[in-house]
Amino acid sequence: MGAAIQSVTAREIFAQRGLLSLEVTVVTEDGARGVSTPESGVSTGKHEAAFLLDGGPRYKGLGVRQAAAQINDVIGPALKGMDVTVQGEIDQAMIELDGTPNKARLGANAIVGVSLAALKAAAASSHLSLYRYIGGANACTLPIPIVGIGTGGRYRDPGNSRWFKPSYEFCAYGAGGYARALEMSWECAEETKRLLKARYPDTYFPAYHGSSLAGVIAHDRELLEIMTASIARCGFEGQVGIYFDCAADCYYERDIDRYVGLFSPGEKTRDEVIALLKDFVTTYPILSLEDPLHEDDFAGHALATQELGIEIVGDDLFTTNIERLQQGIAAGAANSMVLKISQVGTVSEALAACRLALANGYNVHPCGSRGDQDSIGDFAVGLNAGQVRAAGHNQLLSIEDELGATAVWPGKAAYKGWRHRQSAPST
Repeated sequence: MGAAIQSVTAREIFAQRGLLSLEVTVVTEDGARGVSTPESGVSTGKHEAAFLLDGGPRYKGLGVRQAAAQINDVIGPALKGMDVTVQGEIDQAMIELDGTPNKARLGANAIVGVSLAALKAAAASSHLSLYRYIGGANACTLPIPIVGIGTGGRYRDPGNSRWFKPSYEFCAYGAGGYARALEMSWECAEETKRLLKARYPDTYFPAYHGSSLAGVIAHDRELLEIMTASIARCGFEGQVGIYFDCAADCYYERDIDRYVGLFSPGEKTRDEVIALLKDFVTTYPILSLEDPLHEDDFAGHALATQELGIEIVGDDLFTTNIERLQQGIAAGAANSMVLKISQVGTVSEALAACRLALANGYNVHPCGSRGDQDSIGDFAVGLNAGQVRAAGHNQLLSIEDELGATAVWPGKAAYKGWRHRQSAPST
């Protein structure tokens, strides 16, 4: 039997990227404690649940004191005394309390913060690691980390909130373990910076946390060439591949039905984007790519999935929403779903989408870009997802140590579609 919730509290904090965030704490009567820090994202789809922000001049409207007040004054009292282990009932109580289709009244940031904090408190009350609480005895697959190098050239300014896209990353699928994968990816990233500096000595200046190549390269192909060369120079051919997040909706102009500035200057039709991506996939060791077309183009994503023959990940396309995922499955759009719990607003809804994805042969692609970076690693292991992006590396290194010889490394088979590519190197 679980423990009763004693208190639910929240405050405004600074979190990753320098953004303001909630810090939500759930405490049970047996002393268990769970803390969550949900954040908004860089590339946010219009179909996501609505965060509650303060508005006004303070921090340009990005404060979350109103959301904290909703937790302290409304949600907390309503959940007090509930069994912390009954996740579905906790989440449903908040959904009903909010009463809107997109969680706009109480705020999706408030609701998801409480939902995640309750999950962590339940794991602590059950004396289980979070990944064990999520996945049970079957939770044993270490995820392949997706490690960023930077962003391509910005050939159009996509606006104030959807910037630094596309983003390019390494996947050390042949590493055999998480720690070694981080080391291999780091070596590739450092070699990429060295090659960029050698090729563009007057315009490229490496940054500590990656590289923005706006004003440096004339086409994103140049970065892919250098990343591919870096893999070879490090001796990792057939062991490291490339992942990139197109975030194509950032560059889609709806009034003209064109992608403006995506990968290179100028306008592109859907067919031209797919043709360019097909050339990329044929030429470079690309394993997986995210959101290659705009967020409402299910037919286009289905076509891209067929034409490219690799893993196509839906982020803005699906928004961890079971109804949008059902629409994608019916259309054959993509073959992997990003897991960002804040997109839908509760752990229960997110896990329902994960179950639907896995049951229909889709991968689940956990991503910690919305805060709670440590716990997204636990979700990756608990769901045996096989890959993870923007995770807390130290947490996953600890899980790797804890699993020891029982850990499973997925290798290249973690990625959808690769078996059907004649040019794919074997592991």
